[in-house]
Amino acid sequence: MGGTKVALRLEHDDLSTRESSFRWAEPDGTDAITPGGATRDLELLARHIRELCDPERLTGVGVALPATLDATGTVTAWPGRPGWAGVELRGALSALFGDAEVRCADDGDLAALAEAHEAGCPDLLYLGVGTGIGGGIVLNGQPVPGVGRGSCEVGHLIVDRDGPLCDCGRRGCVQAAASGPATLRRAARRRGEEVDFTALREAVRDGERWAVAALRESGRALATAVAGVCELVHPSLVLIGGGFGAAMPELVAMVAERTAALERLGHPLPPVRPATLGGLSSLHGAVLLARGLPD
Repeated sequence: MGGTKVALRLEHDDLSTRESSFRWAEPDGTDAITPGGATRDLELLARHIRELCDPERLTGVGVALPATLDATGTVTAWPGRPGWAGVELRGALSALFGDAEVRCADDGDLAALAEAHEAGCPDLLYLGVGTGIGGGIVLNGQPVPGVGRGSCEVGHLIVDRDGPLCDCGRRGCVQAAASGPATLRRAARRRGEEVDFTALREAVRDGERWAVAALRESGRALATAVAGVCELVHPSLVLIGGGFGAAMPELVAMVAERTAALERLGHPLPPVRPATLGGLSSLHGAVLLARGLPD
């Protein structure tokens, strides 16, 4: 469950699968500021679940989402869907899935877990660049700090004290500097007119200076975050994914180049590569959660 869209995956014991996705409706003024604003979203979610499967036959459900939950499972913050604040999420989702156990975790943590599982790498850092920036750390095959013990908020590492305002209220978070929307805003300033994703992608491929410079600045912010995390936990691999990151392959090369330039003598930083699962890392992580992983 993201701030703008939802992806669903159904897996059977025979390993056959079905997938679907949909976009949330745009919030109106009431939905944006009241807990009751989540009602419409939940109704839409329920309809798509019923179209995909019979909820009563499910044996496990995993949910990846960027919202912050308290110990009771209540949403305390979700900038992308502010109308969900105050919703007791686990109860609301359980009502949609019958008797199946519903497990929820941060989308960045689950994306990291899925990428580590796919790569066969027990120690890695994952950054998902999309509408925001999610990410996670996996050490010894387990997400850090661990499912049910909070999330690894890589996107809110401060990389520039005087940087742009983040939706969390602080300045200089890597999310505010390097997310998809942040990159598009920077590109628009350099070009002198609005820029959508397709225009940016084509301009980067054509080597347009304004586009390459805008993307390179995002790559520098991401590399700064990578270098800081690696000084603390020493992963053996760094993966860049997310919807924006997967669709803009030049970004990974820029992050890799800048990360290498930030190495200290005698302290090499790990390789930076594109994530294998692209923009669906957190969805695959949610399936692992539904299947009981991690323990």
